[in-house]
Amino acid sequence: MFNFEDANKKSKENLETLLKSYASLTKAFQAIATETADYSKKAFEDSVAHIEKISTVKSVDAAFELQTSYVKSAYEGYVTEATKIGEMYADLAKDAYKPYEAPVAKATAAAKAAVAA
Repeated sequence: MFNFEDANKKSKENLETLLKSYASLTKAFQAIATETADYSKKAFEDSVAHIEKISTVKSVDAAFELQTSYVKSAYEGYVTEATKIGEMYADLAKDAYKPYEAPVAKATAAAKAAVAA
């Protein structure tokens, strides 16, 4: 027979799990957005500084060397930032799943017990 008390309890547990997951996602997305904005600002500032430097160079060789150095550092910075943001997304996925670990384990155990019986 359907038990309203058990259904209410399960519904409350599910809502609490959902809210924990949502809070974790919100926090992680805010951190990623902040990190991305900070990197974009720094990259723009570096680009402006590079343009100012390269505009004062008198020879083609010096300009080429300066441009090569800038491109190398910009690329390395991009790769580092992409790696960092990738790790932040991986952590986001782990944190978002964490509230569901216990209920999934409990449901799996119940399903195995039902199959065994």
